[in-house]
Amino acid sequence: YGTPTMSDEQWQQNLETAFKMQIPHISSYALTVEPKTSLDNKIRKKQRLPVNEEQSARQFKILMALMQQNGYEQYEISNFAKPGHYAIHNTNYWLGKKYLGLGPSAHSFNLHSRRWNVANNINYIESLGRGTLPFEEENLTEAQKTNELIMTSLRTQWGLNLDALSPSSVLALKESLQHIDPAYYRLHNNILKLTEEGKLFADGIAAELFVEEST
Repeated sequence: YGTPTMSDEQWQQNLETAFKMQIPHISSYALTVEPKTSLDNKIRKKQRLPVNEEQSARQFKILMALMQQNGYEQYEISNFAKPGHYAIHNTNYWLGKKYLGLGPSAHSFNLHSRRWNVANNINYIESLGRGTLPFEEENLTEAQKTNELIMTSLRTQWGLNLDALSPSSVLALKESLQHIDPAYYRLHNNILKLTEEGKLFADGIAAELFVEEST
């Protein structure tokens, strides 16, 4: 959604088509323009219309409203499912659980470190032929683990459980919350969740709550 040439009415028709097909799980993303891509270049040359942020926000609200009306749960900002039909991999990722990625460019996470396979298909296949797995790896600091938990949890319907954070991180997070519009979040029983309005600014809110690396 959010493509410049698609009206709100057309977007609603697209969703209604999906509902009629009884699809149990739907992932839906706003159009984003990555730097140095062909689309980015054409927009800069005024050969294509740029993304209209107001239109994207409006169509995201249409998406959330119609999904709810048709019995879908928004278990993550971009993922909607009928009860019992959450995507297993997606759910593990957003809840910060372990996952194993197989194939070129695939990522894996074991709660402490992250590794990613080489993206080049030929290099990947040739390395396997030599009995080696070509990957890079990074060990996450405590601050990185906390910030990833903040970022992923806030995107879900379950929210961020502050009990999973260290006392110092909770203190820093609550101080940062004072600089965020209270209309964007709810803090109840130590669970922090974004409101529908807050979901429009999820990435920015998460970044505002990130803890700093200890020196």
